[in-house]
Amino acid sequence: MENSGNTDLFERMPVAQAVRVMAVPAVMGQLIVLIYNMADTFFVGQTGNPYMVAGASLVLPVYNLTLSFASLTGVGGGSLVSRLLGRHETDEARRVYSFSIYLGVLTAALFSVLILAFMGPLLRLLGAGADTYGYAGNYAFFVIVCGGIPTVLSNILSSMLRSVGASRQAGTGIIMGGIINIALDPLFMFVLFPKGMEIAGAGAATCLSNCIACVYFFFVIHRLKEREPVLTICSPMQRPSAENIKGIFNVGVPSAIATLLFDLDYMVIDRLMSGYNDIALAAIGIVLKAERLPLNIGVGICQGMVPIIAYNFAAKNYRRMTEVRRYSLRLGLVCAAVSIVLYELFAGQIMGIFIRDAQTVALGTGFLRARILATPLMFLSFFHVNLFNGFGKGGYALFLGAMRWLAFNIPMLFLLNWLFGMNGVVWAQVTADILTVALSIAVYHGYERRELVGETSADGGA
Repeated sequence: MENSGNTDLFERMPVAQAVRVMAVPAVMGQLIVLIYNMADTFFVGQTGNPYMVAGASLVLPVYNLTLSFASLTGVGGGSLVSRLLGRHETDEARRVYSFSIYLGVLTAALFSVLILAFMGPLLRLLGAGADTYGYAGNYAFFVIVCGGIPTVLSNILSSMLRSVGASRQAGTGIIMGGIINIALDPLFMFVLFPKGMEIAGAGAATCLSNCIACVYFFFVIHRLKEREPVLTICSPMQRPSAENIKGIFNVGVPSAIATLLFDLDYMVIDRLMSGYNDIALAAIGIVLKAERLPLNIGVGICQGMVPIIAYNFAAKNYRRMTEVRRYSLRLGLVCAAVSIVLYELFAGQIMGIFIRDAQTVALGTGFLRARILATPLMFLSFFHVNLFNGFGKGGYALFLGAMRWLAFNIPMLFLLNWLFGMNGVVWAQVTADILTVALSIAVYHGYERRELVGETSADGGA
């Protein structure tokens, strides 16, 4: 069987170097994704209209739901592709790659149609009022209805490139799409679209930039096909085995559900804040974007880690797998600690970047300083879920994700809101994630004792 052209990276490259090679482009891509998401908020904030900012904030969690479809096939399929390469099953990996792309496009198309059909009831459910409804609807039309397929497809293709070790090309595509989005935002908002429709211009710029990123990914994949035979789209009739289709869903469904629950958490926050006033909603909307910077760094580290973990787990190279896990964990926690210090020092200035309204800035500064304390806890939670995704143990990932959001985070939001008002909503994240991390560590070490101790000992110790 042919194998990936990056076996040296997966098998022999020094661990720190291998993680950096995979993680740095992923982190850069995640940062650019965050920057271009925040660019919409920044440019909308330049209108000085907090209702327009609030409208965009209401749509953000729904827009992020499209990423759950990318997680379903990109994370599920990508993890499986890496494990199949670790077992030298390249032909089957190629079929998994193709099946994942077809499935992702189909689910994204269905979601876009449903959003178009039920736009009004959905926005009202999210808490859109008379001042925010029109803005939210315009933004959702462009970023979800028109942009759903390119958003999902570009993320799937990026995941697939990382699964074969082509993290640099994956990161380049995401970075390019983000830079184009940032460049197009002011052009569409303040030149091409009329005054009062700036938020629609921001949505159109996001949609077009994702379309351009998709074109780039297909171009890169075409050029890499000789070196990476996995990256060849098969006929829809050439399906992977039933066991491997189940394997895609085994990891993909928990990952998609975790993404859905993450966004449900944001929807609950928006809904609770909208019960106070639109200024509080605008402030928390900015905070929820600003806090994503350190979180996205952690996400990028995990994205770089997972293909190496998955490959070596399947190849039964448990010593290398453990070294990758430990190095990635240390790296993520250091980044989280640095982020806390910087955000605590410059929270007011960060809020001021997005909007000049003094009341919104003052309220958001306190919100940001509280929520940023959860950064290392959020990284640890996400890190353990990604370990189980790399192992192909979707049941563990699903359990941890469900417990995090349904048992801890969302109930804590309602409880602390009832007890302490809007400040309780802000402090719910750190409170709930203390419980989440304790559970995650216990579950991982329990799995390690039952499933990995004998194997790692046989492999020479870890």
